[in-house]
Amino acid sequence: MDAVARSCVAQRTVTVLENVAIARDTFRLRLEDPEMARSIVPGQFVMVRPGPGTDPLLGRPFALYDVARDASGAALGFDVVYLVIGRGTAALAGRRPGDRVVVWGPLGHGFGPPPGRSAVFVAGGIGQTPFLALGRWWLGRASYGAGLSPSGPPAGPFATSATLLYGVRTAALAAGVEDFERAGIAVELATDDGSAGHRGFVTDLLARRLDRGERPAKVVGCGPPAMLAALSRLVERFAVPCDLSLENHMACGFGACFSCVAPIRQPDGSVDLRRVCVEGPIFNAADVVWSRA
Repeated sequence: MDAVARSCVAQRTVTVLENVAIARDTFRLRLEDPEMARSIVPGQFVMVRPGPGTDPLLGRPFALYDVARDASGAALGFDVVYLVIGRGTAALAGRRPGDRVVVWGPLGHGFGPPPGRSAVFVAGGIGQTPFLALGRWWLGRASYGAGLSPSGPPAGPFATSATLLYGVRTAALAAGVEDFERAGIAVELATDDGSAGHRGFVTDLLARRLDRGERPAKVVGCGPPAMLAALSRLVERFAVPCDLSLENHMACGFGACFSCVAPIRQPDGSVDLRRVCVEGPIFNAADVVWSRA
């Protein structure tokens, strides 16, 4: 196990501060953990188990949504957002303020520095969750990790604008739109059923921008594999830099089980399996190898 993995295996039990519904079957969970909040950066994730017991045995991975701060700006805890889709997330939905859950992290690598111009985030399903903290950082509205300071946001340079292109099955599942707008991040929706915004794929929204000559300094994607594969092909065609936050299924979160591997192109042109939890979850879109089947 490498040094990154060894440094992230410690678990601790923390207190739930809030667990509120923000869309259909979707919750924002706030955990009291100043130590984690002071160290985690946008793009990293944590593993959460709903209680101190072993049922369920495995934790669930959740990206940092944002850091919770007091009136002076000091870190109190952190937020994650989750969609109830199985036994583990259903158990989390039942947790109330004062309850205790088990967390370990921060895990994985964060995003790179802000681009010099505009940034576009492309999210599908629950894939918007890494982008609130990222947008706030890249726009210069908040600092994280080693740069976190109660005295205010860090010095630039920062992105000139940030836009979230957000695709969901139906409007009732669009979670956190107001949070993004309050952070100065423009939001455009795409829905499968046409209940809000564009009816169709979220990548259609980016294709329209690129077709009319817009060239963001950076595109970042997170969502289902089919969406990310389509996004990768689209940005390749227009030669736009793009990073992906992969959501591969994880069991341990620190590289021991190899359940989350993804085929990644290496500098010499070969393809090798890389652990998303340890060597990701952020990868250059040009390096992720997608099946053409």
